[in-house]
Amino acid sequence: MTELDPLLHSQLRLAIMSILISVEEADFVYLKQKTEATAGNLSIQLDKLENAGYISTNKVQENNRPRTICKITETGRIAMNNYVEALRSYLSNL
Repeated sequence: MTELDPLLHSQLRLAIMSILISVEEADFVYLKQKTEATAGNLSIQLDKLENAGYISTNKVQENNRPRTICKITETGRIAMNNYVEALRSYLSNL
């Protein structure tokens, strides 16, 4: 059986990636609302995903406020596709 990517196997990181794979980009506030995560936890998980190369973040100033915009990378798309295929292989063996 194919090993599940431990980085994506976390509930919050999987939720983040699931959101980002279906949109062009999402800002921190949107991800926080959709995942219902705390700001601190979301920030930590975004850092982990960015360090792995699964997402990119861009910090900008908008109306004198910081805004973090997140996008899934091609590496992240491949990792998500591999994760989904691994899950399918697990389920096909039931």
